[in-house]
Amino acid sequence: MSNMYDGFEELIGDLERYIAKVEKSEDIIEVGVKEFVKDLKKLTKPMSQIHKDNYTHLIYTFSYRKKGKEFEVGWGKYYGPMVENGTNKMTARTHLRPCFEKNKNKYYSKMFEEIFY
Repeated sequence: MSNMYDGFEELIGDLERYIAKVEKSEDIIEVGVKEFVKDLKKLTKPMSQIHKDNYTHLIYTFSYRKKGKEFEVGWGKYYGPMVENGTNKMTARTHLRPCFEKNKNKYYSKMFEEIFY
């Protein structure tokens, strides 16, 4: 009879650990966001027309920031959204969406690992 109760105590302990981790959901999401930014920085860098000494390629400026309970992933340069979405004078050259769609299961797996291990 005591073995049955030991199993319940173990289950309760597991559930308490999971709940404690999920209560810190921003930390879990941040694991996936960091992995996403790391993958973005590995993208191939198209040849740039700019050859200034202090120039930093758009790909190297990918980063994220926490805004309330959400995270924003983007560029460190003002024209990043214009490259991603295009303008009336330039077609879109997307970086974020294709990278996320290609690797989203990897990001989800990293977040699940953070919860369950």
